[in-house]
Amino acid sequence: MIKIKQSKTADSRTCDFSTVTKETLLDSSEQHIGDVTKGMEFFIGMMQDAIPVHDHDKFSGIDGFHHDFVGGWKNTGWFDNHLKVNRHHLLTPEGVPDDVNLVDVIELVVDCVMAGMGRSGSVYELNIEPEVLMQAFQNTIELLKNNVEVEKE
Repeated sequence: MIKIKQSKTADSRTCDFSTVTKETLLDSSEQHIGDVTKGMEFFIGMMQDAIPVHDHDKFSGIDGFHHDFVGGWKNTGWFDNHLKVNRHHLLTPEGVPDDVNLVDVIELVVDCVMAGMGRSGSVYELNIEPEVLMQAFQNTIELLKNNVEVEKE
């Protein structure tokens, strides 16, 4: 849980700005920047958590992966499951989790760029549905809101 303190003086839309001193505004701004830092660190932590589980089933399910791979993907049993157990395969509807978020989008981008550059030296055009991006955006807002606790003054 991200704990932040209530700040009633950093935004002219939510306070009587005519009574806020320069020192108070400076203190409020410093607090806000610290709060943003906590929020960014939350997402950095989520990205760090995604690293060791990225495509984990390529190891745990190597037999199925190899079978589908050497068969030219005529059999897709392993791949169908791969879409379900990994959060970042967002280019097909089967790969989009209900709680998709922007961390998943970043993992998709990194995955595709690294795979493309490493395998062929280029990245094929990536087309993600706008609805998926909007869902990821909204879910990310809710995820952060649900992980913030505001301590009252």
